[in-house]
Amino acid sequence: MPHLCSFLGLRFLRVILLLACLGIPSLSAEPMPYTRTRDLLYGRVDGTALTFDLFKPERPNGLGVIYVMSGGWYSSHEFIGPKTVQPLLDHGYTVFAVVHGSNPRYTIPEIVPQMERSVRFIRHHAKEYGIDPHRLGVAGGSAGAHLTLMLATGGGSGTADAKDPVDRESSAVQAAAGFFPPTDFLNYGKPGESALGEGILKDFRSAFGAVPPQPEARRRFAESISPAYHVRAGVPPVFLLVGDRDTLVPMQQSELFLERVKAMGGIGEIEVRPGQGHGWKDWENDVERFAVWFDRHLRKLER
Repeated sequence: MPHLCSFLGLRFLRVILLLACLGIPSLSAEPMPYTRTRDLLYGRVDGTALTFDLFKPERPNGLGVIYVMSGGWYSSHEFIGPKTVQPLLDHGYTVFAVVHGSNPRYTIPEIVPQMERSVRFIRHHAKEYGIDPHRLGVAGGSAGAHLTLMLATGGGSGTADAKDPVDRESSAVQAAAGFFPPTDFLNYGKPGESALGEGILKDFRSAFGAVPPQPEARRRFAESISPAYHVRAGVPPVFLLVGDRDTLVPMQQSELFLERVKAMGGIGEIEVRPGQGHGWKDWENDVERFAVWFDRHLRKLER
């Protein structure tokens, strides 16, 4: 991919590929048979097709999980692999592997509405996919987990009089899970430490776009894309997996977020891998923990 190397820079690309590995786990268990439908269109932005792959297990449980295919807010169909979602399929979940418009062409403020659109589209077509539209989970890793939490905290009702019926649907999800998400770009690792494409996240500057220079506007911008500032009463249950030696996304980001969830009366759990950083040996098997979380919190919502 020489064009990417020259455009993004070798260092940035190396980090992107590290994060992209969150979409390609390996499993030792016998996998559940499934069918896969590729490149289903959920929207367009500036002529760019926004698509997802649909994975349907042989014995579906009638529930759906959206898996955000994103690393460094870079998204690609090459990230999608059956092993990514196999633990969820093994539990009977129908999985939607969603690809969003990619950094550097699209910034975080542009990507979030795209992900909301994917939820609305999937909910609108729930009957066709054989899932309950009122019980949707969402998951991802790193940047994908950041977007997961933006959906968990910001998803809401659609526009009742929208011309497009998809836009009338809610973008809310009912449970969320993720690996080491960024949650507060104003207090990144410690109070007052900014990471708006600077500091620890300097290699991801393009994902933030034009950050306002004025202090108050800068603060409002950071809060608008930081899940920690969107936590509200009724936030869906959230499960996070982190390493306590992660230098790219400090564990503090998950702790801070879950403190706010619990302060609002919500349900949140964290599992820590001692001595581990941004990923660990055989960490991919921990996607199974997401499936267990969804079993606990989506199945009990049975209508």
